Amino acid sequence: MTSDTTAATRGRTPNRWLILAGGVLVQLAIGAVYAWSVFGAAFQAPESVLHLSKVQAAVPFEVAIGMIFVGTFIGGRIQDRQGPRTVALVGVVIYAIGIIVSSFARGAGDFWILVLGYGVLSGFGLGLAYIVPIAMLQKWFPDKAGLVTGLAVGGFGFGAVITAPVANRLLAANPAEPAAAFLPLGIAYLVFGLIGAMTFANPPKRVDPSKPVEQTRAADATVGAGRDFTQAEALRTPQWFLLMMILALAVTAGISLISVAKATAVDVAGFSGAAAASLVGILGLFNGGGRILWAAVSDRIGKMPSFVGILAIQGICLIAMPHAHSVWLFTLLAALIYTCYGGGFGTMPSTAGQFFGVTNAGGIYGLMLIAWSIGGVAGPLLTTWLLGADKNYTLAFTTIGVIALVSAVIPLITKKPARPTGAVTA
Repeated sequence: MTSDTTAATRGRTPNRWLILAGGVLVQLAIGAVYAWSVFGAAFQAPESVLHLSKVQAAVPFEVAIGMIFVGTFIGGRIQDRQGPRTVALVGVVIYAIGIIVSSFARGAGDFWILVLGYGVLSGFGLGLAYIVPIAMLQKWFPDKAGLVTGLAVGGFGFGAVITAPVANRLLAANPAEPAAAFLPLGIAYLVFGLIGAMTFANPPKRVDPSKPVEQTRAADATVGAGRDFTQAEALRTPQWFLLMMILALAVTAGISLISVAKATAVDVAGFSGAAAASLVGILGLFNGGGRILWAAVSDRIGKMPSFVGILAIQGICLIAMPHAHSVWLFTLLAALIYTCYGGGFGTMPSTAGQFFGVTNAGGIYGLMLIAWSIGGVAGPLLTTWLLGADKNYTLAFTTIGVIALVSAVIPLITKKPARPTGAVTA
């Protein structure tokens, strides 16, 4: 029994709603990484001492996204063996240290500090901390697995929405040294992240009999016949690869718009530059809200029907997007795409738990998040290539929309695997 699990079983069982609140708090802190666009613009400004090029300004964020998968993979495996609190605390500390290190990039030759701090350290720490509440909360809420994991990753989606206006104020105070804003933000992330992570603990091995009978029934239904999969056993099933493919395709579809949202709003619907920037900020709310909405919907209508909806809605909206010359129609279509993009992240954790069990959810889902990296790279690259120099939005979005629509068939053929029996295999 791990030290974290012992903490949960010694004396009175912790309040699971308090642990959920802690999980949301951690996700809010680390989700601030998506506010990078605010900093990227500031580093490119003429008054910035770094005065980065457009390509350079994208590098720290791209490195961070790449490092997330490394963190989730390592953190998930450690969490399954050692418990959630230690992994989350270490992840939050590394993430915050990376942000604070970035604050020292104040000279013309300090670009490498941003890459090391914001990219390598913060990305790795983010991955460590991100996977913990997702895996842990499914064990505490077997009766509401989709909803609570949706709430947790919804916090991640809202992190940038909260950070962006604060960052804008800090950047306006010292436009010559944009990195200076990272110091107070890093300290804030550290404090709030540690407060949230300190609540983490695994539940007792047996569901508390004082909990509602619905929870016990849901737990029994989730476990089913046989035992939970190990990571190695999950990787030997076609279902693991099908789920990873579904998530990668959902990310690719959504991020194809997200990566060019501001320019698309200007070119297609005639937004002004300022209005398009405001729209992008508002759409972040739909990214966060979609994680909660689709996760809750998946608890009611089922996981695979939800992914059919996520992929099909994205496909239809992408195909219609180049023809949405009305401001309101464009906003509606974009909001639906952002909602479905967030919905993939909100729904997949509980889907993996339902398919493979929650005992090793950290390692199994942590490795599955390679889909995030695949989609996060493939979507923008494919969009940029298809748009070309003449900005052919019809070709770009129609192609990706058709891919999303065809992909909606995959959830229809994806069924839960039979649970393994007998001794655990490596």
